[in-house]
Amino acid sequence: MSTTARALRRFERANHHYRFLEMFIVIFVVILLISNLVGAKIISLGSLRIAGLDIAIRFGGGNLLFPFTYIFGDIFTEVYGYAGSRRAIWLGFFASILMAIVCALIVALPPAPEFHEQHSYEIVLGVVPRMVAASLIAYLCGEFVNSFVLAKMKIFTKGRHLWTRTIGSTMSGQFVDSIIFMVVAFAGLQSAGVIWELIYSGYLFKVIYEAAMTPLTYWIVNRLKHAEGVDVYDVETDFSPFASGDAGVALVPIGEHFTNLESEHALD
Repeated sequence: MSTTARALRRFERANHHYRFLEMFIVIFVVILLISNLVGAKIISLGSLRIAGLDIAIRFGGGNLLFPFTYIFGDIFTEVYGYAGSRRAIWLGFFASILMAIVCALIVALPPAPEFHEQHSYEIVLGVVPRMVAASLIAYLCGEFVNSFVLAKMKIFTKGRHLWTRTIGSTMSGQFVDSIIFMVVAFAGLQSAGVIWELIYSGYLFKVIYEAAMTPLTYWIVNRLKHAEGVDVYDVETDFSPFASGDAGVALVPIGEHFTNLESEHALD
């Protein structure tokens, strides 16, 4: 078994083998890294007139892909529980730190005489460390809020009405994420008015994006649950971002319904 495979095995529950967790963690991390690379560009798609108000449609380039991380966050929490989501979040965090260090190092190294694109290189990758810092802070706060809200709502709804959990958790997580990211990434570079436009237009874009992707989320979640064979409920989970292990979860076989009595059988 490769070193990478052995490392990823640590992120699986010891008492249940998950077939697709590794694959989804890899896809999740790749999307996160790409979002950090392209996040510096501000995109403008004109404006919409709503209730007599002109609302500018402006957002960072990373917003095209970054909402997928919240969809993955929903999938991780819904299928693999808060502990599985927490592990994926930290893997993405450390991968982003590594990318920021490598980008900063490559930009700082002296270019060869025949390399004439150093200035353009610095413009594109020189802001990556700040973007990654903004992304990481917002990412950790937003993703953990998203996962926490979804896990709690899953208990409250007893596993029914998935759409309420995916949209409700995204509204909470993206609210936190949008404010933190835009302020940290663009404070001092853009005016307060531009930052505010980026916050509210980006937030609306991501929430609408999540709502539009609900059918796909339903399909993936249902397929994964049947493939993995269990449904995870965080009945007594330690929701600290720094906790380890999966004590307090209830594994309900597919086809059976969750009840509050499952907490009596939570894993210790």
